[in-house]
Amino acid sequence: MFRIVRREELNPTVTLLEIEAPRVARKAKPGQFIILRVDEMGERMPLTIADSNKETGTVTIIFQIVGSTTEKLNHVPVGGFIADFVGPLGRPTEVEGLKKVAVVGGGVGSAIAYPVAKALHEAGAEVHSVVGFRNKDLVILEKEFRAVSDKFVLMSDDGSVGEKGLVTDALKKLIESGEQYDEVITIGPLVMMKFVSLVTKEYGIKTVASMNPVMIDGTGMCGGCRLTVGGQTKFACVDGPEFDAHQIDFDEAMERSMMYRPFERHQHEDTCNLFKKAEEK
Repeated sequence: MFRIVRREELNPTVTLLEIEAPRVARKAKPGQFIILRVDEMGERMPLTIADSNKETGTVTIIFQIVGSTTEKLNHVPVGGFIADFVGPLGRPTEVEGLKKVAVVGGGVGSAIAYPVAKALHEAGAEVHSVVGFRNKDLVILEKEFRAVSDKFVLMSDDGSVGEKGLVTDALKKLIESGEQYDEVITIGPLVMMKFVSLVTKEYGIKTVASMNPVMIDGTGMCGGCRLTVGGQTKFACVDGPEFDAHQIDFDEAMERSMMYRPFERHQHEDTCNLFKKAEEK
């Protein structure tokens, strides 16, 4: 069992949890993920490690409430326990040798982009962070990003915070102003990462995308997280989660991700109704 020691609501649909998991914290690196189960009957859910602290033995995760499991997880109080917390899994972000990097995050994907920006900053790289949200009410980790970024650009779809527009607009503006990046790392919605990769391909800039498809066992055996990269089948849980963005078949990945949406929506509604009935008693 793993105890929750801190909880913070970053916005109405995104929650931060800090969890006691000393063995995971001791080995965790940016870019890696864990797989958890809220209870013994729960489904296995992957979440990227947002931060870790070897001294306190804690691991931070940030998640958006979109389905049954995230709804259940969001109801576990501080001091409460979750059944399983396995990791770290996946290959960590490669930061060595990079001198100047643009980190592009979108929505809740910014929670995954932040530890990458932090690791690059600590490794001595010049970090330009571009993060985008639909509106000001959904912004997360702005203070944290500013602390580890030599240049920080905040975008919003409606212009209610930062600059109005898409992260691709800001990235293209930076490149055309003369900024030369060793690499661009993008983390967020699939469609966002697709168009970031199209922009960087135009300028010949190496680009890495962090993929988060459905995962079950974290070993590659189930095949649920398979992707097509450079015409070959890869498994995000063992080969990734980061891949050459210019080689990823994003259209296939988006089509596969949509397959489970109706089921997730139905399960989420049922779980919300159960909690509502419990509160009424």
